[in-house]
Amino acid sequence: MTVNLVMARELLPAPSSPSVFLAGPTPDKSAPVPSWRPAAAAALDAQWTGDQPLTVLSPESRNGERADRYETQVDWETDARAAAMAILFWIPRDLRTLPGMTTNVEFGLDVSSGRAVLGCPPDCPNPERNRYLIYVARRHSVPVCETLPDTAAAALALVGAACSR
Repeated sequence: MTVNLVMARELLPAPSSPSVFLAGPTPDKSAPVPSWRPAAAAALDAQWTGDQPLTVLSPESRNGERADRYETQVDWETDARAAAMAILFWIPRDLRTLPGMTTNVEFGLDVSSGRAVLGCPPDCPNPERNRYLIYVARRHSVPVCETLPDTAAAALALVGAACSR
C-alpha cells in the first residue's frame, strides 16, 4: 500500500510530504451509517503514483476512541487541514444521518485556500443541500466532482502540483 493513514489526534506528517485531508460529514453513533472514508482512502491509494507514500488524514478516531475534549478534536482537524497539500471534501448529504453542518463551515474556511476539491454525489439523499457549496466552489475555481474516484483524482492533481513546486 502506498498510503499511510493518519487518524484523528495522531502525529501529523512533515509539511512537505504528500498529503490529503478527508473532509466531510462523519457518521455519528446516534445515527450509525458506514463511513465513506475507507472508500476515499482506497480511491486515493489506487490512483497515487508519486515517488513518496501519500499520507491520508482522517478526522475519524482509530478504534472509535473519542477525544478527551471537544476542543482537542477541533484543534487537530484544523491543524490537519492546514498541513494537507489537498483537502478532499466529499459530501454525500443526508440530513438524517450525514448532515455535514461542520463541513459547511470548514468548506467556507478552505474554499479560497487553493487546496480544496469538492465532491457532491447527485444521487445522495439531499443533493439540493449541496447547491450553495457547488456554486461557491465554482466561483473560487475549486474543482467540483460527482464521484469519489473523480474527487480523489482532483485532490491528487493538487498534491502533484504542490510536490512539483
